[in-house]
Amino acid sequence: MNAPSKPKHAASAHETGTTKMNMIQAINSAMDVMLGRDPNVLIYGEDVGYFGGVFNATEGLQKKYGLNRCFDAPIAEAGLIGTAVGMGAYGLRPCVEIQFADYIYPGYDQIVSEAARLRYRSAGDFWCPLTIRTPYGGGIFGGQTHSQSPEALFTHVAGLKVLIPSTPYDAKGLLTPWQKIEDNNVPNGHYVVPLGKARIARPGNEVTVLAYGTMVHVAVASAEQAGVDAEVIDLRTLVPVDIDAIVTSVKKTGRCVVVHEATRTSGFGAELIALIQEHCFYHLEAPIERVTGWDTPYPHAFEWEYFPGPARVGAALKRVMEA
Repeated sequence: MNAPSKPKHAASAHETGTTKMNMIQAINSAMDVMLGRDPNVLIYGEDVGYFGGVFNATEGLQKKYGLNRCFDAPIAEAGLIGTAVGMGAYGLRPCVEIQFADYIYPGYDQIVSEAARLRYRSAGDFWCPLTIRTPYGGGIFGGQTHSQSPEALFTHVAGLKVLIPSTPYDAKGLLTPWQKIEDNNVPNGHYVVPLGKARIARPGNEVTVLAYGTMVHVAVASAEQAGVDAEVIDLRTLVPVDIDAIVTSVKKTGRCVVVHEATRTSGFGAELIALIQEHCFYHLEAPIERVTGWDTPYPHAFEWEYFPGPARVGAALKRVMEA
């Protein structure tokens, strides 16, 4: 999920019904619910305990559940994820936070070689059900070490599920193992958003836009500004991906634009384009357009030139309509 601003407290705190929440409040609520439901759930990471996390996503959880359920970890991502693999295999349900997605690389080997393959390697005797949560992308002027989008590195690994919510409702519903009211009206208790089920963020008939995370909102705004009747599909999960929703939409519109913030080369958009070519080739009326970040480190001074904003997405929509 894209790096958000620090939250204010949620508008209300009823045990039933819904509450208007921002992304961080919804994530905090999800972890609160699961800590309360399952004593095997625990949360740890850099500054997530007493401090409540750099974006306050774990605010108040240590005070409520104690030092053994929500605690700080050393600045050592390989150790953080490695211990989570062991805890998961032992029967616990760790949810670990990597402070920024850019910091996940030291723990990449533990994710790929251990967490993703343990069930396969042990012929089903062991598995490690763990959740790794991290903010990604730009918008905070974090530059090359706080704004990367490495999601494609994980979609390539068999054994992992990759989730990128674009709304508070989905953030809570996908984070808890949790149907649609309003995007920021979040049920206070436990509910489920199924993996591998995309949603239509904006219905349309002229062109399909595939996006996830913050790019969903950019795509909707771009369609409105460009005056194009675009159907925006919020993928929600990249692995598993909802190929049925993609095919249904592209066959209806005959055109497609893929949008993501990550660098262009080998980004997840390339996989989406390949899937569309395989399933929808004879329905396409124009070449598929792709709007992405550039093949450079995320620049600090030129953040908004790198960011795939409404102007770039709108131009792609017009190109595909005129082709």
